[in-house]
Amino acid sequence: MRLPVWWTFGGLIAGLLAGLAIADSSQADTVLAIAQPTGSLWLRALQMTIIPLVAALLILGITQMAQAARAGKAARLMLGLVFAVLVLSGTVTVLAMPALLTIFPIPEAASGMLAANTGEAQQVPAIGDFITSLIAPNVVAAAAETAMLPLTIFFAMFALAMGQLPEEQRQTLLRFFRALANTMLTIIGWVLWAAPVGVFALAIGVAARSGGGAFATLAHYILSVSAMGACVLVGAYLLAFAVGRIGPLRFARAMIPAQAVAISTQSSLASLPAMLASAGTLGIRERTADFVLPLAVAIFRATSPAMNLAVVIYVAALAGVELTPMLMIAGVAVAFIISIGSVSLPGSISFVVSIGPIAIAMGVPVEPLALLVAVEMLPDIMRTLANVTMNVAVTAAVDRSTQD
Repeated sequence: MRLPVWWTFGGLIAGLLAGLAIADSSQADTVLAIAQPTGSLWLRALQMTIIPLVAALLILGITQMAQAARAGKAARLMLGLVFAVLVLSGTVTVLAMPALLTIFPIPEAASGMLAANTGEAQQVPAIGDFITSLIAPNVVAAAAETAMLPLTIFFAMFALAMGQLPEEQRQTLLRFFRALANTMLTIIGWVLWAAPVGVFALAIGVAARSGGGAFATLAHYILSVSAMGACVLVGAYLLAFAVGRIGPLRFARAMIPAQAVAISTQSSLASLPAMLASAGTLGIRERTADFVLPLAVAIFRATSPAMNLAVVIYVAALAGVELTPMLMIAGVAVAFIISIGSVSLPGSISFVVSIGPIAIAMGVPVEPLALLVAVEMLPDIMRTLANVTMNVAVTAAVDRSTQD
């Protein structure tokens, strides 16, 4: 399904300009009385698919990774590197993003990005309460309360338990969850087709509250989140050098064709042929590249924890939500698990499905995400660029390690 990305971006710009035009006019209250319910209705429609879609995608993704682990030593080594990169990706962001926002603070006019009922103070759980909250005694109640961390852990355990079932029963459940995922993706696709209208309505209110500061805030947001993706990009060069034993300049030259495709298509799958060519240029064995790179495209998105957490931390700073170490740990855990299930999704759908659960788990308002999805096409360039580069770096590391 091809989503109206540019129309959504156009709706954002048009809404901001319309909000600026009516900010001090007598018609402002009348326009906002129509725009705010319209935007809220679209946001609610976006939120209603998150839990069932996350459940289905997580179960399918973890099952796929469990099957890959049985493929031999190279697959197990690759999965070990994938897990390490994903955890480091999230950890670097929870350390670097707050520091970045301290050095380059969010523009003062950014408060208008939030609705009046967001940014409420969050209750900070004690360590004991946090640990006991990891397991939900009632999964249905946890879903009703959108308690994403215990739900995510339950879905992961469910997927692992499915691997112990007889083949016929396992395939029956897989077919069910695949159908559930496809159904939810169809619904969220319908909702995102209405994104130009929903984003336009939300943007009117934002511009009316914050004026021209909305444009500065969005630019600041894009650069800040992209900076966390750049950290993953640098990490790919370090991995290729430290484990793959490929010099940074040689690696950089070989990656230029694949990176060019990544930037132009914003698709890791479309970049696969170029990645295979880059692997050949680097002297990576063909049998390693032919196995690892398609598998990486299917199950691995290195920037997901880093950039998804960056979005949530940015919104938390915007809303004045204090993120304690426990909440940061919860965010890294959910970001790690969620990244497994959202690899093959289009960028705008992945944005909602991946970041929504992290924000909910960390007690951060999700309302600004409905507006930020309109500019996701710009950070998504960095996402794809870093993902493609890291895929080849992991392939080089696996090839060198299996040679040894």
